[in-house]
Amino acid sequence: MSLPHALLTSLLERPCSGSELASRFDRSIGYFWQASHQQIYRELSRLELAGLIEGSEPEASRGRPRVWQVLPAGRAELLRWVNDSSESKPLRDEVMVRLRAAAVLGDTDLAADLRDRLAHHRAMLAQYQGIEARDFTPAPETRDARLRHLVLKAGIRYETWWIDLCTEALEILAEGG
Repeated sequence: MSLPHALLTSLLERPCSGSELASRFDRSIGYFWQASHQQIYRELSRLELAGLIEGSEPEASRGRPRVWQVLPAGRAELLRWVNDSSESKPLRDEVMVRLRAAAVLGDTDLAADLRDRLAHHRAMLAQYQGIEARDFTPAPETRDARLRHLVLKAGIRYETWWIDLCTEALEILAEGG
């Protein structure tokens, strides 16, 4: 995934200022694709130079933030990107190798890191479940809302998977070697 496409998606959902975009990004796509506010502002400039978005000054007064909106070329680029094929990425996480290493080393301090990870994934799961209860109860009926809910459910399943993995690994490590 690329940051420009994530920003185009957010701006198509709702044109807004850069600061509002960064805030919305943190509360939605930011759960799945990390970007600093500086990266977002730099990318907005690049997208404008490429003719994919435009920023307009509000008519009310000078000095107010520009409101960004997607131009037809930006919509076409996002459509091209969505329709492009992509390869599935393999799981690549350091903890998997560390678990294998613990298998050959015997007694390690890996459990402390796993407990920290477990706490993190439980907190994220609680946050996602809160969003689901707030934004998707009752279950959405429209296609666009169902797709947004599906992305959230993927996050819920991801966090649940990590919770299960960390819990099982901690149980195995507690058995000793």
